[in-house]
Amino acid sequence: MDFQLSDDQRALRSGMRDLLGAVFDRDRMRAAVERGGALDRALWRELGAAGFFALRLPEEDGGVGLGLPEAVLLFEEAGRALLPGPLVATHLAAGRVKGAAEGAAVVTAADGDRPVAHLAEADAVLAGGGPLDGEALRAFVAAARPVRSMDPLTPLHLPPPEPVAGGPGRVAFAAGRVAGPAASAPGRAPAYAGRLRYEAALLSAAEQLGSAARTTEMAVQHARERQQFGAPIGSFQAVKHLCADMLARTEQARAAVYAAAVTGDPLEIAAAELLADEAAVRNARDCLQIHGGMGFTWEADVHLHLKRAWLRAATGLTEAEAEEELAAGLGAAPPRSGSSAAYGPGRSQAGGGA
Repeated sequence: MDFQLSDDQRALRSGMRDLLGAVFDRDRMRAAVERGGALDRALWRELGAAGFFALRLPEEDGGVGLGLPEAVLLFEEAGRALLPGPLVATHLAAGRVKGAAEGAAVVTAADGDRPVAHLAEADAVLAGGGPLDGEALRAFVAAARPVRSMDPLTPLHLPPPEPVAGGPGRVAFAAGRVAGPAASAPGRAPAYAGRLRYEAALLSAAEQLGSAARTTEMAVQHARERQQFGAPIGSFQAVKHLCADMLARTEQARAAVYAAAVTGDPLEIAAAELLADEAAVRNARDCLQIHGGMGFTWEADVHLHLKRAWLRAATGLTEAEAEEELAAGLGAAPPRSGSSAAYGPGRSQAGGGA
């Protein structure tokens, strides 16, 4: 079986890299930092027009009709470019929330008690009981509390306390009462259930993979150009080892993420998330070390990758949760033919190729 990317997949990845290079280059990324991470609606619509959000919708529903392996390639490029915004939530909301597939709507996710990204700009919020919009969304936003984010490109809000029923067909938040069924309140339930939970984790892992690959490139480029004692610092053994370790972590994470995209198996996705989180965080730290004093400055981009990697690792399927998933799956069932993972009861293998 050939697990190399097909020509179409390579073209898809190359096209997304070219698009992001044109609409979200370094100058635009730095402008977004100065805006405090406020979303560019024109950029969001550009992504929608390119099929970023509708990639996996069937063609008869206005989508592109591709699969999870192709989505992983696009999210890898988004992570590489440090593209801001609730990309995963809007992608998963395509076909469920009006305007999400076209990039006309910004959709974020309220995952239990965890901070919500880009809440003030969202047109809808994916919550445990279903998408929030309209009056319910406005009450939710009013009751949420802004908190300082470690990532200057990702503004955060703490969700309001668990809502209580405010009479038939109404929900009470701290900010007041709003019309809407009580079942649509986010409460403390996760934003995604079942298959969507693992798809969200895998797409986040793909973003981490893109960031890990980019910081590896940044470190190698700096090591080639920076001179010390009359020679490039990349000629020093300690720096060589750091760069080699970064590449090894990146490629190990890439293999895991791509394989999980093919099988769709929850255990393989949990493993991919662990490896991608480690690669993104540790590579950003090593990249910063290779840059030396420059890496600590606001003008360098290294710290932006590190902060985004930290934030992603703390949201979605966290390290502790992924480890619990893997531990629970040990010995639950023998590996099925065609997959390296041990599937738990009721888990199915998704087809497709990377």
